[in-house]
Amino acid sequence: MKNKSNHLFILALMMITSYAFAQSGQAKAADHTLEIARQKIDSLDKRLIEILGERERVVKEIGIYKAKNNIPSLQAARFQQVIDKGIAAGKKEGLSPEFITELLNAIHKESLRIEDALKENK
Repeated sequence: MKNKSNHLFILALMMITSYAFAQSGQAKAADHTLEIARQKIDSLDKRLIEILGERERVVKEIGIYKAKNNIPSLQAARFQQVIDKGIAAGKKEGLSPEFITELLNAIHKESLRIEDALKENK
């Protein structure tokens, strides 16, 4: 009887160990999947910032033109067009109008800051 209970104990220990090992392997696979996804996000974030930098360099060109021709930095009708186009494009990507509006407002605020700085240094 003692021998049988030793075998059951060993069998139970082996099952627990193999289950724990399988869980550990699944956790490592999940961690690897998560790490790959995070690397993709890091790469996309880097590209977004590069594109924003490129956009702001174009804003500087526009700011120089506006400064030379005494055109106000804020062009409300043009900005509304940007918002409307952004919302339409965002909808195709599953992004909410509120998010797109907030994002474009932040970008526009930085653009106005750049344009105004150029006018001050005119």
